[in-house]
Amino acid sequence: MSNITVLGAGLMGHGIAQVFAAAGHEVVVYDPVAANLESLQARIAKNLTDLGLSTAPVARVRAEPVLEAAVAGAAFVTEAALEDLAVKQDLFARVEAAVGPEVVLASNTSVIPITQIMGGLTHRARALGTHWWNPPFLVPLVEVVGTEWTAPAVIESTMALLTAAGKTAVRVKKDVPGFIGNRLQHALWREAISLVEQGICSAEDVDVVVKASFGRRLGVLGPIENMDLIGTDLTLAIHRNVLPHVDSHPGASPYLEALVAAGRLGMKSGTGFRRWTAEEQAALRARLFAALQAAGA
Repeated sequence: MSNITVLGAGLMGHGIAQVFAAAGHEVVVYDPVAANLESLQARIAKNLTDLGLSTAPVARVRAEPVLEAAVAGAAFVTEAALEDLAVKQDLFARVEAAVGPEVVLASNTSVIPITQIMGGLTHRARALGTHWWNPPFLVPLVEVVGTEWTAPAVIESTMALLTAAGKTAVRVKKDVPGFIGNRLQHALWREAISLVEQGICSAEDVDVVVKASFGRRLGVLGPIENMDLIGTDLTLAIHRNVLPHVDSHPGASPYLEALVAAGRLGMKSGTGFRRWTAEEQAALRARLFAALQAAGA
């Protein structure tokens, strides 16, 4: 198995390390924050225990506070650092200076174009994006994003690596902000905010409508499949009537801007679109984990 390095031991990084270790790879995780590394193996062990799985993969994960030591001997390096372009660019510049040109470099950014992150590298043919979804050990999708410089063989080998680790790898053919999943997700979120902002329904009812209607189908029926199922002619008729009234604001919602400005940051502050008690937060997270675990099973 390959030696894999994960840059970042946070929410995404420890989950990515868990997936690769469970697939039999030796994994080194780098993080400049000591506390993240100290709790790394315990968090992975808890995930595995909660899933009813063996904790043996934990032994294949090693924490490393020095970047150069973490990437030494790696065949594949994936970054799961802060969603900050400058941070990612600096990180990859340091990695490139410490590894050979054959080592594959991947970024887990969820929205930043890979071209922007990797554009300053000398050996850009080995660089690409691998966007994992949270939590990485429960959500199967990884979006594989090449740039104009990425070698086809690197894309193919990365998709093979991910598939062998049990992931559902999808190739994104153009390096665009948000890739595929987040463009779809946030188009829905934009309209959800608009419905609340216009007083058409409450924030709670937006979620009820999604979860009690088309959300039930999404696990087995994607939007393109659904359009073909009902017919493209019916889809066209619906779009002609509905789309002129769907929010098309090109920037972030003023309503969302106002929430953030007021300190209503969601569960982290206790209030966002709605209020959240600690008990409600814990219950929602538990339901989400159970649902994702059941879907995976």
